[in-house]
Amino acid sequence: MKTLAALLLVAAVAAAPSAFAQSGEDLLKKNGCTACHAIDKKVIGPAYQDVAAKYRGDKSAPTKLMDKVKKGGAGVWGQVPMPPNPQVSDADVKTMVNYILSLKK
Repeated sequence: MKTLAALLLVAAVAAAPSAFAQSGEDLLKKNGCTACHAIDKKVIGPAYQDVAAKYRGDKSAPTKLMDKVKKGGAGVWGQVPMPPNPQVSDADVKTMVNYILSLKK
């Protein structure tokens, strides 16, 4: 019986990984990104949908954007700089960037 319970637990975890991992949208909120960005409108920085549209089809976009999140920068969307975010883990940055790039208008 213990073996069956263990197998059921393993199956439940494998079937629902999102229950244990935070979504890209959750991570954007948790890390304060939504103070300057929104999904569908410009706030201080560009809308995430606009970022996705600009980089659609660019195979190097995930790497570029992950670097931008970690190091900050300015000039692509105007002169207001985006501060660096070195405290955000690489795994979380990757999840957030992949989420942003998946958005459509």
